[in-house]
Amino acid sequence: MTPVAARSRWPLAVLAVIGIGMILAPVAFGMFSKAPDGASMMSSFSPFMTRNRLDGFQADMRDIANAVRQGQEAIRDTGRAAAGGRIVAHVAPQFHAFARQWRAVSSDMGGMLVKIKGNLPNYQAMAALPSFSLFPWFFVIPGVILLILAAVGLARAGAWRALRWGAVVLGVALVLAPVAIGLFSRAPKGAQMMSTFKTIETRHHLRRIQSYFGEMAAGQGLVQLQLLPALRHTDLSAAQIQARYPALNTLDTNWVHILNDMTPMIGAMSNNIVNYQAISSLPSFRLFPWFFLLPGVIVILIALLGDTRRGRGPAPGPEPAAAPVRLGLRVEERADSLGLDAATRRNLELDTSLSGNDAATLFAVLDCSVTAMGSRALRRWLN
Repeated sequence: MTPVAARSRWPLAVLAVIGIGMILAPVAFGMFSKAPDGASMMSSFSPFMTRNRLDGFQADMRDIANAVRQGQEAIRDTGRAAAGGRIVAHVAPQFHAFARQWRAVSSDMGGMLVKIKGNLPNYQAMAALPSFSLFPWFFVIPGVILLILAAVGLARAGAWRALRWGAVVLGVALVLAPVAIGLFSRAPKGAQMMSTFKTIETRHHLRRIQSYFGEMAAGQGLVQLQLLPALRHTDLSAAQIQARYPALNTLDTNWVHILNDMTPMIGAMSNNIVNYQAISSLPSFRLFPWFFLLPGVIVILIALLGDTRRGRGPAPGPEPAAAPVRLGLRVEERADSLGLDAATRRNLELDTSLSGNDAATLFAVLDCSVTAMGSRALRRWLN
């Protein structure tokens, strides 16, 4: 291969390198195993990541908080009453203990719900993207196409002139893909959601959240089995109890609903800890648009500006290695040459062999010309 031919192949070689890089990138990042985990996590969170559902969770927390507050008010209001007051006072230590526990529960779970609800737009932005399971193939398929274009261009002289436009189309597709699916606006939101969930999606935190349900169940049991029956032994009628302390009856009535509403969400979060860890180990979502844009721009520039001149002759202009061309007339003196008659030239086999094997001539030995014009000039000099 001549130096000119080697230089002419560089655009095809660069395309091949980009193609190989795009094929190996998802393998190096472990995307073929981690991306389906992300798709599974997004699907598991889907039933709970709606505004109505999150508003309902917060309403459940308010119902419990109101019941705790009104339970303390009931104990305080009836504490000095007669027989019924003494029964209520008997419940007071246990209920006050639950109220202290509830402050920590409310702060932790309430703060978690605020963070989750604040990231609802971020989740919705990520859910609007194509399935995470497809993302590895968004790298591999363009990489394979680039590799095929480069291989065909290297194998077939002159094919690049047609193949380059295929490379341009592929480069434009890589540039437009993140724009078309809104990756530049949605990927940073996904990165923000993953950052927020870093303190939520941990085994330690979710085990603590799960333990709160035991404490809340104990508090609800105090309301249902002790506090409300004790209040009925006071001078208050059932209607008066309902009017003064409606939150206690609301908690007693809605407890099963609250439990069935919140438990599946915590279960889904616990079941997706491994999936979250897999996704969080990938490069930041903020970088993903650039993983498509930069290769696309490079491919377009190479296809439009890279000049492979295989099969089209030398490039215009003088070759650096070519000898300088000298023009003009030169006088040849007879004394400067050796004159040979035709019989002598024939017997010396300068350019024609007596046996018919032209490869065994002086011309065949000396002819290292790279062009037909050079061969003709050498034959003329010998004759």
